[in-house]
Amino acid sequence: MSESTATIAGVAVSTDHFIAGKRVASKGRFPVYSPVDGLLLAKVSAGGKAEMDAAVAAARKAFPAWAALGPKGRLPILRRFAEGILAHKEKLAAVETMDNGSLLAGNLHRIVPRAAHNIQFFAEWALTLEGHAIDSPEVVNHVRYDPAGVAALITPWNAPMMLTTWKIGPCLAAGNTAVVKPPEWAPLTCSLLADIAQAAGLPDGVLNIVQGIGEVAGDALVNHPDIDRISFTGSTDTARIIGQAAARSITPMSAELGGKSALIVCDDADLDAAAQTVAGQYMNAGQVCLAGTRVMVERKIAESFLEKVKGAVSHMKVGDPREPGTRVGPLITKEHFERVSGFVERAKAAGAEMMWGGNGHNFGELYYQPTMVGNVARHSEIDQKEVFGPVLNWYTFAGDDEVIAMANDSPYGLGGSLYSRSEDRAMRIAGAIKTGTLWVNCFFVRDLAAPFGGAKNSGIGREGGVWSFDFYTDIKNVSVRKDSFAQH
Repeated sequence: MSESTATIAGVAVSTDHFIAGKRVASKGRFPVYSPVDGLLLAKVSAGGKAEMDAAVAAARKAFPAWAALGPKGRLPILRRFAEGILAHKEKLAAVETMDNGSLLAGNLHRIVPRAAHNIQFFAEWALTLEGHAIDSPEVVNHVRYDPAGVAALITPWNAPMMLTTWKIGPCLAAGNTAVVKPPEWAPLTCSLLADIAQAAGLPDGVLNIVQGIGEVAGDALVNHPDIDRISFTGSTDTARIIGQAAARSITPMSAELGGKSALIVCDDADLDAAAQTVAGQYMNAGQVCLAGTRVMVERKIAESFLEKVKGAVSHMKVGDPREPGTRVGPLITKEHFERVSGFVERAKAAGAEMMWGGNGHNFGELYYQPTMVGNVARHSEIDQKEVFGPVLNWYTFAGDDEVIAMANDSPYGLGGSLYSRSEDRAMRIAGAIKTGTLWVNCFFVRDLAAPFGGAKNSGIGREGGVWSFDFYTDIKNVSVRKDSFAQH
């Protein structure tokens, strides 16, 4: 088998770009290693300016015909795309697990079905955009959601399949064409999605995928003069660089970035449910931007609640993500492992207490113990910066005003959770916290009709439901004076 194809968990995956409906190789390639066992998975074509120019040109050429289909014309193609994702559930799940180390069971039963839903949901929601009118005394305002053009979609390694479809769904449903730059640490399921889309009948050039290193391929994409939208999920530091490129061309940009979310447990909470949610923050080895990494517990229940959390965490088995009993898999790369470990070691040196964990796990090189850090100094590095690993901080509070101040004392504002049996109390605290999403007595429930995005350093803009189409379209008002047309 040539370098242009790799076999991952028995699945043949193209390692080349997908441009104008064809596979395109680059002279240079970069290696992709599995975090599961450290072995080489593939040598992937490394794109740059030439490949991005070709992909953007293909998307621009395909745009008029795709836009002209309208939501009803695009719907059956996108439905087949969603059905194709489900039909290849086992293959996609297996490749995703080997590519980024996420749990196989979670990919099979949650991630792949949600990826299909991302496509189907937005294809159907686009139908609601037609025929929107606002009646005024003198005029009728006909509101149009016109496709914006060519979109640059840049996705992260921690959830590549989920977040690629989260972007592709509304982008294509709105009538745009796309150039996707997948993450260099985990690009392989995105390649499979291209094959599935083509088999569903997506016209050539509507979806293009160019792999490569961010500083080269990503830079060429966001600085391309013929891009109409930029959607990015990733780090705040990278978003600042992309934002500068978007500003130069006045290109609308949406960014979903990092987080340091509060998980608040009040003394009137369902403590068993809250403890399970705390343990759940270790999912995907803590490589989740929404994770509630700052656990804030009302002081009067802190000791008893800590015991419940210890019991819940004791079931978080670290190991091979392909095994059914595993709850915590590997970190993505050695580089990232050292980053996570560095945060913990510096916290230890500064006097923080390791309530549990605090070291690598003996299962393998990239595996890290679920860790809880206590005695965290306010405004210390581990208090303020995103670790992006299975590391939580423990805090206590005396009352509502104190915990609101603690929750807001962060440069981030992506998510958060709050446990309380008092509706008035819960809604009062929730209303005072500056964040994009706050879950009450639950966690990680994502309805695609609801807005999602971050405040402060956690992002720009909102996606989901109508908010996605506000971004991926040019909204036009055609204001027609009443009785201005001759009656025949």
